[in-house]
Amino acid sequence: MKKLNLLLLAVSILVWSCNNSGKNSAKSTDTTAHSDSTAVSKTGAEAVEFACNATTGGLLEVELGKIAQKQGVNKRVRAFGSMMVNDHAKAGEELKALAAKKNISLPVTLAPAQLKEAEKLKRKKGVDFDKSYLKMMLDDHKHNISEFEKMAKEGSDADLKAYAAKTLPVLKTHLDSARSINKVVKASVDSGNITDGIEVNPLK
Repeated sequence: MKKLNLLLLAVSILVWSCNNSGKNSAKSTDTTAHSDSTAVSKTGAEAVEFACNATTGGLLEVELGKIAQKQGVNKRVRAFGSMMVNDHAKAGEELKALAAKKNISLPVTLAPAQLKEAEKLKRKKGVDFDKSYLKMMLDDHKHNISEFEKMAKEGSDADLKAYAAKTLPVLKTHLDSARSINKVVKASVDSGNITDGIEVNPLK
């Protein structure tokens, strides 16, 4: 009985964490939704955590991509933002359908920490915005790729394992694109400003 109680406690903590963790998660507005203990036990705790983190990460990528479409100075940054919106929205829908079959409730809105991150980026202007956005994209995608690779190789849930393997090439393409654009943007500065002793015209 003691072991059962401990197991239920662990499950409860995981479910709460899925909907309430910090930077990489978002709190669901649907207060009736939940990942019950049966779903967690059948799917595996690490798989449920992966699904939640992948969802919240995708929500943030979409939101930041929308901002980049509007505020990006470099046209390649704006195009990258559009790609983030389209690709992560599509991946999110696929994961949502998969989670529904397993009775896993996923976050549907950004968490306060994510909203704060998005608002901070909105305050950036000009080339400074492009640089800040790309830095976020590089950091986020490196982390995401690591998590997806782990699930694709070691995941206990066959469906989520296949989903991770399918999505990995897309994430790697995103990272390669971000690296390529970043090399160009790093050399650009706003008119009248000098960065690292080099002054160039802002890219259009």
